[in-house]
Amino acid sequence: QVQLVESGGGLVQPGGSLRLSCAASGFTFSSYGMSWYRQAPGKERELVAHISSAGGSRNYADSVNGRFSISRDNAKNTLYLQMNSLKPEDTAMYYCIVPRIPGSWGQGTQVTVSS
Repeated sequence: QVQLVESGGGLVQPGGSLRLSCAASGFTFSSYGMSWYRQAPGKERELVAHISSAGGSRNYADSVNGRFSISRDNAKNTLYLQMNSLKPEDTAMYYCIVPRIPGSWGQGTQVTVSS
């Protein structure tokens, strides 16, 4: 049974940083690409970043490119999202998912960027 537990969200001022984590279990983590998505109230879910199974390939949404960095530690079954230079428009619930496993969503972690 796939289990994804996100953490690390919180309230941060514009220009600040946060590091999100996603602890994965119930599947062979190192065999799957992983993604971070986010959803703000009243908006559609948005793909933020994706990383390949071994970490050699990373892709970002234009809105976060150059500010966010996705990484993974396959020995710890953990996915990360380092978020720098945060903006109010980054405010959203952030989720990690396994794109190849339908329905594999965690409970999410809330990120709020506000002064």
